Amino acid sequence: MPVLTANNLYKSFDGTEVLKGISLDVEKGEVLTVIGPSGSGKSTLLRCITQLEDIDRGEVSICGETLVSNGKSGAAVYSDRAACNRIALHLGLVFQNFNLFPHFTVLRNITEAPVHVLGKKKAEAEASARELLKKMELSDKADAYPCQLSGGQQQRVSIARALAMNPDLLLFDEPTSALDPELTGEILKVIRELAAEHRTMVVVTHEMAFARDVADRVVFMADGVIVEQGTPDQVFGNTQSERARSFLSRFNES
Repeated sequence: MPVLTANNLYKSFDGTEVLKGISLDVEKGEVLTVIGPSGSGKSTLLRCITQLEDIDRGEVSICGETLVSNGKSGAAVYSDRAACNRIALHLGLVFQNFNLFPHFTVLRNITEAPVHVLGKKKAEAEASARELLKKMELSDKADAYPCQLSGGQQQRVSIARALAMNPDLLLFDEPTSALDPELTGEILKVIRELAAEHRTMVVVTHEMAFARDVADRVVFMADGVIVEQGTPDQVFGNTQSERARSFLSRFNES
């Protein structure tokens, strides 16, 4: 059973279609990278999966539970609020711009949801958070505030925060886009390590070498549709569509 199944997703903003019939599955333990030009709908797809945006029509199931289906009118019908909240716990999202609480310490940023959403004891949540900080090589930053951290450190905290909820599927929305090249390597290293642990992940990225090297499967999106998908060798080495070939030409020449 796939961890994520999305079927024929459509989403418009002010009459402009951003997603035009997107369908994809993500299997347990799979790393899926999503590439494509800016404005192709990649981030919107993640936001629809994580309920930050409502889809107009289509179907989404996560870990076998139906999040949204098509009603008789063809419009999207969401499951009841309790089901939507429960399904949301299967997912962890890492944003482009960190989205840490500026007035909380690093430790509290990580423990807030496990304590107040999952009902964990504070001591248990803090012990888990410290283990995650050790994993992120940030053991000495537990009592720091986000403003005292570099961008790379903030993003590693946001990854730890997502992992603290023990999600079945981790989604990354261009996790290095707000970082300079020197700090980008820190985050890509962490994601590679998570991939080596066989965590199920969807990573939207503009880092082509990373997308090729870390993925089990690559999806190329443009103009709100999936133009091409396959193994990294298929998408990068045997590109079928002219649109994908044009996009990848500069990378493949380097």
